[in-house]
Order: sequence, then C-alpha cells, then structure tokens
Amino acid sequence: MNTATDRKPVSIIKTNEPIKEETKTIYMVNNFNLWYGENQALYEVNMGIPMNKVTAIIGPSGCGKSTFIKALNRMVELVPSVKMTGTIKYNDNDIFSSKYKVEDLRTSVGMVFQNPNPFPKSIYENVIYGPKTHGIKRKKILDEIAEKSLKEAALWDEVKDRLHENAFGLSGGQQQRLCIARCLAIEPDVILMDEPTSALDPISTTKIEELVQNLKKDYSIVIVTHNMQQAARISDKTAFFLNGEVIEYNNTDELFSNPNDKRTEDYITGRFG
Repeated sequence: MNTATDRKPVSIIKTNEPIKEETKTIYMVNNFNLWYGENQALYEVNMGIPMNKVTAIIGPSGCGKSTFIKALNRMVELVPSVKMTGTIKYNDNDIFSSKYKVEDLRTSVGMVFQNPNPFPKSIYENVIYGPKTHGIKRKKILDEIAEKSLKEAALWDEVKDRLHENAFGLSGGQQQRLCIARCLAIEPDVILMDEPTSALDPISTTKIEELVQNLKKDYSIVIVTHNMQQAARISDKTAFFLNGEVIEYNNTDELFSNPNDKRTEDYITGRFG
C-alpha cells in the first residue's frame, strides 16, 4: 500500500498538522486518505470548505478530484474496495460516524453530475421526485416546490407551459438545469457539482455559471472543473489537486495571479495537464 511519506506539503500548510478552522466552514477535512484496494487515491487532504461560497477543485485527469467530491456525500462508499482514514466533518458532525445516517447526509448534500441525468418522467415529476420520496403528498405544496425550484434553477420561464412533457425533450443545457432544480427541491445546504458543464455548449455553460453565482447566496457549492477559466470566473476559493494531493488551496484570485507552488503555476499556465 502506498503512503503519503516524503510527499511535498500543500503550499498553504506549513506542517502535517490538521487544518484548524479560522473562518465559517460547512466542511472540515483533516488528514483524509483514501484507497481503492491497494491503490491510494487521496493523500493527507486538509481543507475547510467555506459556507455560502463557491469552491472549485481543479487538476489534471486522474488527480483525485471526483474521488474527493464523492467522499463529501459518501457516494465513494459505493465502490466495494474503498478504504479511508482521517475525518470529514459536515457542520461539525463526522460524516463517517456510525451514528450519522447516510440518507440524512445526502438530503443535506445534493449532487449534480457531469452528464445530465433526468428521469424518464415529466419535467414536473422530475422536480418533485425527492419531496414525494420524503413523504410530501399535497399537490399544492408540490406545485409550490416545483415552481420555486425551477425558478431558482433559472428554468421556470422556459418550461412553465410544458411541465407535463417528458424531460427528455429538453436541450442538454435545460436538462442540466432541471437536474439542478431536482437537487434544489429537497432543500440541501450544499450542492456538489462534478464537471456540470463539460458536456454543454458555450451558451448553456454560461447559463450554468450565472446560476452558480446566484445560488451561492443560499447554498455552499463545490464544483469540480477541468476548465481553469471557469474556476477563475465563478469560484471564491480554488484547490489544485495533483496525484491525489492538495498542492495548493487559496482564494481563487490569489491562486491564479500569484501561486505559491511551482506545480500550480505550471498547471495553470498550461505546461502540463
């Protein structure tokens, strides 16, 4: 089994001590390691994810970005061979504690995937799926949830006259915003986005980016992206991952204009990746 021994420390962390909370955070990650079988995918990750901000995760393919984001809502546990050490706390609660129900975590922490994945149902039924699963039956309440969620996802005006049509009739960008609306309908605190615009055209990408900026007033957002320009445009903080390590984690403007680590500079200037 690989270890984290002799690896270079993160640029903004001067020791191997766990990171301490200095600003209001929604997640605190301390000394987190993860293995798939005997292969270590994440090494000593230490970072605090701020509340009501956009945190971008950047890095080349295979660097651990998606693994990390899936650890935040325990989806990574769906892989049978996964092993983990260290802690991830959400609102001061250890998410891996036997006392913490994974269902409760995933209600509070929604996820939007790389490719739009609407259900083979109507637009309306897609949005209210989560609330109905949680026991809400009254049509008036469901109607209000659907309208509110679609408005928050900047989709209402485009679909309000065809709510009962199949969601597969929407464009790719509309389907992705529908998936965001479906996520918002269960009123999470956090939205995890795993490369949500990589399969979209430029116009749809712009709409999603504008949506992310609007949503951070009410939600904490973590977004994985291969697009460094996108990270620079929409995020407040950025973490650069490389070979399973967090090489640098800083305010986005500072990381892109004045990186502390040569590896960060090489990546954001296109020398590799």
